[in-house]
Amino acid sequence: QVKLVESGGGSVQAGGSLRLSCVASGYIYSMGWIRQAPGKEREGVACIDNAGLTAYAEFAEGRFTASKDTGKNTLYLQMNSLKPEDTAMYYCAAVFSCINVNLATMEVSHRGQGTQVTVSS
Repeated sequence: QVKLVESGGGSVQAGGSLRLSCVASGYIYSMGWIRQAPGKEREGVACIDNAGLTAYAEFAEGRFTASKDTGKNTLYLQMNSLKPEDTAMYYCAAVFSCINVNLATMEVSHRGQGTQVTVSS
């Protein structure tokens, strides 16, 4: 059973930065971040695999950077220039594939419990 544990969420002001981390219980080739705000649909944020392939949602391009430390089975999400609309629960996920992935409908096999990100104006 895959276990994913996120950390690093918190409250920041608009324009601030946060770095999310996710430790996986084992090897996962493709991983990603998804988020969900209250009353809104879940949406994919980023996808990254062990070949270095990355994909980002349009809202994340240029502001968010996903990275992996394969030796530590750890996924990161560096989020800069945060906006109030980025407020959501962020989940780490094991993703089926990042190749030609549609972030809006990214399918995941497992996800963590989430870490809350709150951005105030």
